Amino acid sequence: MSREVRALAGAAGAALAVSAAAVCGAARPASAAPRIAQEAPRSAAEAPPAAPGAPRVAPGALRVAPEALRVPPEAPRISPERLPYGATGWAESGWGGVRGVTIGPIENLRHPGRGYGTSASGRAMDEAVAMGATWVSLTPFGRVWDGKGTGVDLVFEAPFEENRRNVLAAIAQAHARGLKVLLVPHLWVESGEWRALIDPGDDAGWARWAESYRRFLLTWAEVAREGGAEMLSVGVELRSWVTTARAASFLPIIEAVRRVYPGLLTYSANWDDVEHTLIFDALDLIGINAFYPLAEREGASFEELLRGGRKVAAGVDAVARAWGKPVLLTEIGYTTRRDPAVRPWEWPDRMKDVVVDQRSQAEAYAAVMAPFLDARTCAGFFVWRLYADPDDVSQEAEWGFSPRGKLAELVLRDAFSTRWAADGPWLPGEALGRHRARTPGVFGWELDPDEP
Repeated sequence: MSREVRALAGAAGAALAVSAAAVCGAARPASAAPRIAQEAPRSAAEAPPAAPGAPRVAPGALRVAPEALRVPPEAPRISPERLPYGATGWAESGWGGVRGVTIGPIENLRHPGRGYGTSASGRAMDEAVAMGATWVSLTPFGRVWDGKGTGVDLVFEAPFEENRRNVLAAIAQAHARGLKVLLVPHLWVESGEWRALIDPGDDAGWARWAESYRRFLLTWAEVAREGGAEMLSVGVELRSWVTTARAASFLPIIEAVRRVYPGLLTYSANWDDVEHTLIFDALDLIGINAFYPLAEREGASFEELLRGGRKVAAGVDAVARAWGKPVLLTEIGYTTRRDPAVRPWEWPDRMKDVVVDQRSQAEAYAAVMAPFLDARTCAGFFVWRLYADPDDVSQEAEWGFSPRGKLAELVLRDAFSTRWAADGPWLPGEALGRHRARTPGVFGWELDPDEP
């Protein structure tokens, strides 16, 4: 067992020994505010529902006075010459491991003052910093009516121009706190179908869909460029498109994005179709929404979960080696219930008679993260997720994905504070320069010349 695995296993034990009340503080009352249309990745059999939230607890966090909501003129910008494209881009960045937290939007007009770019989202980013995060992921949405894929509407919960301003303000808030930003435009399918199964039908339908999606993505690519976001995902769980012969029609869209946006590009594949995704050659990092099961039976021990985590990490490593590029786990997380690692993609608000179990969530986090900390092919991960208003408990049920104020947060803090393989060598004189990769972009920090 490596030192990182031992450290995280020990962190899980330490976290689970601490009283949740002592760590999290008092529980807040549930809000009657309606939950906005949001979703978490799921298996092909699942579809996104909407549901009410429930109370959860909140830890103390570093507080920083909120800045003005406009994007300041000094907000960071990325030069097109900043990083090379392709396999070497990540290695050349020198950014090290991505310790990321997804901050979900609260764009509904019934939640004024609580969404991206507000003082509330500033508090959410303060909490991410206090956890040890170095990145945040922001997830604006476009609306699709149904699985026939007739087009993407930029309006979602609030007028697009308002959402655009708010996302730019949120990017500026992140940069003001030293956080880097991954922008991940999502599709919300109004009929409740999963976006991975969108099928416009014949060639003409697919051509119309591709053009509509191109406009949607280029619009957000402009926002990412204007705000200086360091990374952009060109899509999320588009299985019916990018794992089929129609994937060729996605490549011109990526080329168009390159002309607009100078930062690093990834694509967020679902965990069970990443090996069949055909567009990674045109991107800088292999993105995975990594809701992998770690066990096949309920009541699995932590050692069983850890074996499952090692198996997952080995599979991800094989994907990275096949493409010659690093992997970024664009979403990773487990719900706060009994046996969350058996079917982690299940949407929590569909569940009935749920047994809230912080220990099981914490063990699942520790088991899946520990093997990746030693993996040179893994650039890092984004935890799914916090919300733009950390005090709004209406967004997710108590047994939902958020680790905030739970034992899993302690495991996460420990993982963020330890040394990762992606960070480079911990050697005397390290400040003078990192070891260069021998294999572009992937095995960026080998120290043993005889290691394959």
